[in-house]
Amino acid sequence: MATAPTSTTTANGNPSAADWQDRYHHVDQVLDRPGPRTDPSFLAGDEVKAFLRTSCKILVIGAGGLGCEILANLALSGFKDIHVIDMDTIDISNLNRQFLFRQKDVGKPKAIVAAEFIMNRVPGVTVTPYYGKIQDKDDDYYMQFNLIICGLDSVEARRWINATLVNLVDPENPESLKPLIDGGTEGFKGQARVILPTVTSCYECSLDMLNKPTAFPICTIANTPRLPEHCIEWASVLEWPRVHGDKRLDTDDPEHIGWLYKIALARAKEFKIEGVTWSLTQGVVKNIIPAIASTNAIIAAFKIATSSAAYLNNYFMLIGTDGVYSYTFEHEKRDDCPVCGGQALDISISKEWTVDRLIEMLVEKQDIQIKKPSLSTATKQIYFQAPPQLEELTRPNLERKVSDLVENGDHITVTAASLPFNLMVRVTYV
Repeated sequence: MATAPTSTTTANGNPSAADWQDRYHHVDQVLDRPGPRTDPSFLAGDEVKAFLRTSCKILVIGAGGLGCEILANLALSGFKDIHVIDMDTIDISNLNRQFLFRQKDVGKPKAIVAAEFIMNRVPGVTVTPYYGKIQDKDDDYYMQFNLIICGLDSVEARRWINATLVNLVDPENPESLKPLIDGGTEGFKGQARVILPTVTSCYECSLDMLNKPTAFPICTIANTPRLPEHCIEWASVLEWPRVHGDKRLDTDDPEHIGWLYKIALARAKEFKIEGVTWSLTQGVVKNIIPAIASTNAIIAAFKIATSSAAYLNNYFMLIGTDGVYSYTFEHEKRDDCPVCGGQALDISISKEWTVDRLIEMLVEKQDIQIKKPSLSTATKQIYFQAPPQLEELTRPNLERKVSDLVENGDHITVTAASLPFNLMVRVTYV
C-alpha cells in the first residue's frame, strides 16, 4: 500500500527542498523539458525553476473575486514573492465567491486577510499586502516587479495603471518594460489580455470595446438632464450632500436607495423624463456587475514568467451564457491613443456646440471616456473642474461656443485628476 509523501520543514519553518519537490511535481513536469509550444527563449530545468521560485516578483492589483483566484493560482504554481494591493474591506456579500475570506473577516482589509490566508495555506510563499490605492505608490515601487496582474472592477484604475506602466518604459533599459496581465468577468463572461507597454496595444487603445459609461458631466446633470441616469446622478452627487451634509451615502442601505429613487423620480417628472426605476437607481449608484467565481480563474502569468509556452497575443474572450465560446485575437494599437500612440485625436463638432456640450461628448464617447475633464489651450483656460476658485472663474465658459474660444484646427488639452496623462484633441468645425 502506497503512502502519501510527508511534509518536512527546515529549522526556520520553511518547506524543505524535498517538500518543494513534492508540492510542485506537477509544475516541474512543464519546466524540466521543452515542448512543441515552448518559446525559443525557454530555459528548461533548474534555471527557470530558480527564477520562478526565488527571483520573480509579482504584483497583484485587486483582492476581490478575480484577485483571490489569481493569488491562489500563483502560490500553487510556485511563485514565492507576491505583493497585493487592494483598497477595499470585506463585505458579507463577498463571501459567496471570494473564497479567501470568512465571516469573521467582514470589515477587515481584503489585501491583508488574503495575504495571511495564502501564507497559512501555502508555507514558504511570502505575500506582502498593501491596504490602499494604487495611486499611493510611486514609479520606484512599480519598477521592482517582473509582472503585474490586474483583478480590478474599475475601468478608471485599469487606465491609471496602464498609463503608469507605459510611462515607465525607457528604451535604454529593457527592465523598465513591465508586462501587464488584465482580467475581468461579468456573469458568465470573462476576458484576459496581455499588455506589453509600448509594444502591444494598451488598455486605452481598447476603450471602445467597453460598455457605455454611466458617469455624466456635472454641468449636464445640474442644468440640462435628458436621461433617467442624469436624474439619478443628480440625486446622489448633488442633492444627497446638500440635504444630508457629511452623512455618507450607503449604497447597500435600502432606505438610502429609496430616498435617491424618490428624489430622482421627482426630478425626472419635472423634466418630462421617463425610465427612472428602483433597479436603475441601484445600478447607477452601485455600478452593479454580477460576478460568478467559476469565470474568475483565467491567468497568463506562468507562461510569461517561464516562457514554457507562447504567451497570449493579446486578447482572450470567454462567453459561457449559452454553452462555452472562446475567442483569441490581436487587438491593434491606436495611432491616436493618448497613452501609447502619441498623436492627437481628431474630433469634428458643430460651430454651435457649447463647451458644456463638448465636455458631455468627451465623457460619453466610447474611445475617450474621461470623467470630469478640464479643458485648456496653449493660451486659454477654457474650463477647469478644480480647484474651486478656478472652476468658478471658468464656469461662464460652459455656455460659450467652442468656436468662440478655439480656432478651427487648433488643439485642446484635456486633463482629469483621475488619470496620469493628457489627451490632445484637434478640433475641426462642420
